[in-house]
Amino acid sequence: MRSALLICGILSAVIYVATDVAAGILYPGFSFTAQAVSELFALGAPTSRLVVPLFSLSSTLLIAFALGIWSSSGHGRPLRFMASAMLASALVGLILWSFFPMHMRGAARTFTDTMHLILATNPFVLLSLAFAVAAFRGGFRLYTVATILIVTLPALFAFQYAPEIERNQPTPGLGLAERVAQYGYLLWQVTLATVLLREQRASPYSRSSG
Repeated sequence: MRSALLICGILSAVIYVATDVAAGILYPGFSFTAQAVSELFALGAPTSRLVVPLFSLSSTLLIAFALGIWSSSGHGRPLRFMASAMLASALVGLILWSFFPMHMRGAARTFTDTMHLILATNPFVLLSLAFAVAAFRGGFRLYTVATILIVTLPALFAFQYAPEIERNQPTPGLGLAERVAQYGYLLWQVTLATVLLREQRASPYSRSSG
């Protein structure tokens, strides 16, 4: 059961990326480099009915992954904190996809758009990475520190385009920066699942320090 829960972390990442790519191809005129992932499930977007259930499935699998991390943590508090942050991140995602999609560019902004922007910052992503730095040592800790930079810097670049999206102005590089951050985190998530699965095989009843 623990292994199945950990594998959910890999499946969650794969489904998210596959959904983003497939929806971007199906959306006429969509630009992966200039448009945000959120625009694929925006109110009125032609791909929202595809994206929302699949992103929700990805978040549900992330919840299962968080439970698998918790069950792998033994008495290690940092890993349990990381699992809790990942669980919170998944719940934020479920709320975002289902209740607070943004409007398409050019539409009047409403409370939904404000909440979308707030939820999209999702501080639990960085919290999960920070707790991972405390939970692991060696190469994976260094990789996690690098991932924090990969997530933070492009995200800061992408968020500066919020006014341009509201005014329906060009946003060159927005989609590319956002995807570098998101895919970077998802790659870390897959690597984390792989590390924990390897440790489980080596010692089913205790977690090594990584």
